[in-house]
Amino acid sequence: MDGFELFQLGRRLMKLGEQAIPEVGLHQLSAPTRAVVFDVFGNPGSSISDITARVRFPQSQVSACVARLREAGVVEAVTDPADRRRTLVRPTAEALRRSQDRPPAEIDDALATAIGSTDPAEVQRVKDALETLAGLLAPRDPGGDAAAARNGAGPVVR
Repeated sequence: MDGFELFQLGRRLMKLGEQAIPEVGLHQLSAPTRAVVFDVFGNPGSSISDITARVRFPQSQVSACVARLREAGVVEAVTDPADRRRTLVRPTAEALRRSQDRPPAEIDDALATAIGSTDPAEVQRVKDALETLAGLLAPRDPGGDAAAARNGAGPVVR
């Protein structure tokens, strides 16, 4: 597999994830806004510049996305106590609570469609492979522990 194939696989996996996510407010968001909300949940307390670097959208677009998410009560912006010129973005307490209370987004149907098989053993094999890949590619905490860095909570936008 090369970089192009990896990129295509990543896009396909994102599309499968979108299919599996229940119809909540996330489906109403633009792709850039979804990228920003997932980035903020994964990296709370980030500056607009940090978010821009990770999602690779223009800073003006990231700022506009953050403004929409603030209006929706999903994120809040606070002044950086270390550098009062910077603004840090983090999920609101209510958004975090909703993300932890969200029902699981089952992936079996999306995977079965993608692989062209309804055989539960085949679907489970793909799920197992995805779990292995997720574990190997998970961000690591400073001590090198991947499991501690995975929090499992994703944004819920209503």
